[in-house]
Amino acid sequence: MSVSSRCYGKDNVRVLKVERDVQDPNLQYVQEMTCCVLLDGDIETSYTAADNSVIVPTDTVKNTIYIMAKKTPGVWPIEYFAGVLGQHFIDKYAHISRVEVTITQHKWSRYAVNGKPHAHSFVRDGTEKRSVKLVKDRKLGFKVTSGLFDLSVLKSTGSMFHGFNQCDFTILKETWDRILSTDITAGWTWSPAKLATLSDFKRFYQEGIFDRAYKIVLDNTLTTFALENSASVQATMYNMAQLILGDVVELDSVTYELPNKHFFEINLDWHHGLKNTGTDAEVYAPQSDPNGLIKCTVSRNKSKL
Repeated sequence: MSVSSRCYGKDNVRVLKVERDVQDPNLQYVQEMTCCVLLDGDIETSYTAADNSVIVPTDTVKNTIYIMAKKTPGVWPIEYFAGVLGQHFIDKYAHISRVEVTITQHKWSRYAVNGKPHAHSFVRDGTEKRSVKLVKDRKLGFKVTSGLFDLSVLKSTGSMFHGFNQCDFTILKETWDRILSTDITAGWTWSPAKLATLSDFKRFYQEGIFDRAYKIVLDNTLTTFALENSASVQATMYNMAQLILGDVVELDSVTYELPNKHFFEINLDWHHGLKNTGTDAEVYAPQSDPNGLIKCTVSRNKSKL
């Protein structure tokens, strides 16, 4: 028998880095991350023969994340730091052939005091988190998918759902006006040809391409959600992805995962004929479960999703 799949490393490594402005040390920047680094390669004997000599201890993996965070001038954008980590393990350990790095960025925003942005004080601003998943393979190179998640949105009108398939199991009524709410998870995969070496990561970092893409994804997602009279979650997420691929030429594909969070009308006719359904609806009951779940990947190629 052989081990058909394996990897190991350190998960939930929390890092906060403070950087001081070169011109004004009182002006500071912070970045908080949760990192996971997993290693694979010529390590099978550690499982099958109790051979620990091929194991890079997970504590070493943790220490490496801290050290590289200290040595890397700017751990943001997180795509660049993920590239630095992935390349480091490949370069340092000849028997390691594949590194998987996942980083979640926790949002801290500088806030104003007496009308002026404070030099070193921050507030947790919003629930959304930025993420990256990077795989560095010694032979195949880099594969990088950036993302965001936990972005909760709701609009009270501008959404409909009708013309859907109906059968003897269907009780859902067609609607031309409904609440639309979801927790957005989005991912965008970078072209491997454009991120082939760590030098490419550095150029993207220096030219602001990673941050620009994040802003475009966020802006296009929120703008489309707000302005489109949505025919369905499926149609809206496809339109979002199309816009992003049109605006960011360095991307190969965009993925959305959108739960459809339901808000049900409450019939209050029993209370002295109080109208609260259809065009009279104002009070709704938020539902925690079950919920719809719609996923989609839109790619530049013509292959089926």
